[in-house]
Amino acid sequence: MMWGYGGGWGWGAWLAMGFGMVVFWGVIIAGALVLVRYLAGGRHGGSSGRVDVSGAEQVLAERFARGEIDEDEYRRRSALLRGGR
Repeated sequence: MMWGYGGGWGWGAWLAMGFGMVVFWGVIIAGALVLVRYLAGGRHGGSSGRVDVSGAEQVLAERFARGEIDEDEYRRRSALLRGGR
């Protein structure tokens, strides 16, 4: 018997195995990230890019109530939030 002579897989098979390994671990890592984002839900601000106007208006009203801003500034910023520039 002659072990290790002739035949063999060649460099193409090794290249395919290396590529397959990278794809396999990429799928595993991507799946883990998707699972973490799904389980975390929208508690971290979300990715919709939308601004929560009602929350911003509430903060603005609280600042006005505390006297941090005057009535003119409150009305101007409130109008900006509503889009009536």
